[in-house]
Amino acid sequence: MAVPFLWMLSTSLKALPDVFKWPPMLIPNPPLWGNYAKVFTLVPFARYFFNTAFVSVARVAGVVITSAMAGYAFARLRFRGREVLFFLYLGTMMIPGQVTMIPNFIVMRFLHWIDTYQALIVPQAFSVFGVFLMRQYFLSLPPALEEAAVIDGCNPWGVFRRIALPLAQPALATLSIFTLLGSWNDFMWPLIMTNKPALRVISVGLSSFQETYITNWPLLMAGAVMALLPVLIAYLFAQRYFVEGIAMSGIKG
Repeated sequence: MAVPFLWMLSTSLKALPDVFKWPPMLIPNPPLWGNYAKVFTLVPFARYFFNTAFVSVARVAGVVITSAMAGYAFARLRFRGREVLFFLYLGTMMIPGQVTMIPNFIVMRFLHWIDTYQALIVPQAFSVFGVFLMRQYFLSLPPALEEAAVIDGCNPWGVFRRIALPLAQPALATLSIFTLLGSWNDFMWPLIMTNKPALRVISVGLSSFQETYITNWPLLMAGAVMALLPVLIAYLFAQRYFVEGIAMSGIKG
């Protein structure tokens, strides 16, 4: 599993002719650390990085907030047609994203959101999978905890904010990581929505190193290594939440 990442790191430290040498050279001699600095001089990589981070954080916030609220409503609130509405909503997961891309583009053009951050963030700030994940997690929580809060005088919003959300930290962390990975690696939607170089994200900006007849593999891999590090750090930071919360969700008699 680690071999592709090691090869990516190795390629980022080579000169372009050394990439195609045979037998392949895993450890460059000498390593060209200047490739990383050269990425920033050839393209506005810092701007791409900022755009990607801003859009990803905004998407994660939108998905976590909307999914937590909708998931709790489908799990705990009782209203007419709840199950039918949920299954209709869940059925949209079977629709490929390519099918909705053109209608979404038409809506963005109607709103005059082409080449704006709103077009990159708002359509992706809602997740059917996120609602499903949070609903299933809320259903697994002991109802007695919420009933005790209601007896103490909590309204539904108070129960959601004070009881359900703290217990749902593992699910929220998992959903955040999935959303961050999907947003950070998103290519097609930003490519369609942005024409200005100042609004490009990393996935689109890295394509600048791929020309018609040649690809600058060392610089492309150097940019890919720098793009990988924030996601890797975020995953390692949130990993502890995946196994946390088992004791938090129990009831002490």
